[in-house]
Amino acid sequence: MRRRRMSGRRISPFWALCVAAGILVVVFVAMPAASMLAGAGAGLLGEALRQDDVRRSLVLTVSAALITTVIGFVAGVPLAYLLARKEFPGKRAVEGLIDVPIVFPHTAAGIALLTVYGRQGIAGRLLAPLGLEFTETVAGIVLAMLFVSLPFLVDGSREAFALVDERYEHVARTLGSSRFGAFARVTFPQAWRGVLAGALLMWGRGISEFGAVVILAYNPKVISVLTFERFEGFGLRAAQPPAVLIVLVAFLVFVLVRALSAPRRRRSGTEPP
Repeated sequence: MRRRRMSGRRISPFWALCVAAGILVVVFVAMPAASMLAGAGAGLLGEALRQDDVRRSLVLTVSAALITTVIGFVAGVPLAYLLARKEFPGKRAVEGLIDVPIVFPHTAAGIALLTVYGRQGIAGRLLAPLGLEFTETVAGIVLAMLFVSLPFLVDGSREAFALVDERYEHVARTLGSSRFGAFARVTFPQAWRGVLAGALLMWGRGISEFGAVVILAYNPKVISVLTFERFEGFGLRAAQPPAVLIVLVAFLVFVLVRALSAPRRRRSGTEPP
């Protein structure tokens, strides 16, 4: 009996391999951020917050990413609901097209945006008389962030809506609700955690964007561009203050996304016991 208990506690070679691989991956991902934060300390963080250009860059980055997320929410949530609820010709193509920016090299994305929204681009020439320009402007920063981060909101919202049983909407419709009323009173209250998690991921992706922004709108400088400029011009020590700030903001986004998405997974029963 004792031998059976002991043998039941042994870890199989398969699980041992999984654990070892997991440890390697976690260490590989965690070490750079941990090293930066450990080497920074409170003094470097305070130094970053005392520098005017770093403060301005941080405010610009966070606010531009917030504007981007609001635009993405207004435009992306209806599209996500449509993709979750309806079948139509070309649906798979639309889903694939929405995800293209995820695999698009971001410097190439900046060049592509510049060919359309630059001063000589089709949209750029049409919008210039209206006073809307995208090169070297905050509007260009928002446009670049929107292009690379919108898939995270659309995909997260689509999955959240797909988890809501459509029969609840039918019941609401039979009780007199309009399509929008059923969405607002039934579907969205059940899916809001997934939608908000997708919005946070979009916001976090926006604040970390560099490649598309630096080509379309080098100025005014977001914090990723400022970090690169300092590193290129003055070295590692000068680049550390803004880099530490952006890592801390990214970590905050990660914590918020995990906190919002974990309860939803438990309700759907997909978490292991």
